[in-house]
Amino acid sequence: MLLKGKVHKYGADVNTDAIIPARYLNVSEPAELAKHCMEGIDKDFVSTVKPGDIIMAITNFGCGSSREHAPLAIKAAGVSCIIAKTFARIFFRNAINIGLPLLECDEAVDKTKAGDILEIELASGKIKNLTGGMVFTAKPYPDFMAELIAAGGLIEYTKSRLVSRRI
Repeated sequence: MLLKGKVHKYGADVNTDAIIPARYLNVSEPAELAKHCMEGIDKDFVSTVKPGDIIMAITNFGCGSSREHAPLAIKAAGVSCIIAKTFARIFFRNAINIGLPLLECDEAVDKTKAGDILEIELASGKIKNLTGGMVFTAKPYPDFMAELIAAGGLIEYTKSRLVSRRI
């Protein structure tokens, strides 16, 4: 899977309340959540993000409460991937479960600026900074996680497995 987009870069410890404020937790429709994505940290995000864009942060992205709304809002806003040095564990799993790829790569975070254009090959973990002419390597996903992401998340993966086993 090849991804390409502009980087929206943030600092460390971006918590789930900054990603999708608690006042929107009564909303379950992804398109509605997307309208408020990153509202707690970047009021212009929704008006500047384009389909395929990439969020980049320093460390501990997605910390705070375990709300599934946070990765769902990001994915529904059109973000194709998030790159950080580290992720909060529950956010990481919630993102994978909905088919939102996350990559950990210290060097890419250190050497990439907001606005740079990246091209990412998920299968190999290659991150090309097309603006800066650099290439970085993140650890690629194990096969079973790559299948979850390619299917669009755990629910779609499970549906396809059930259909393929019908006689």
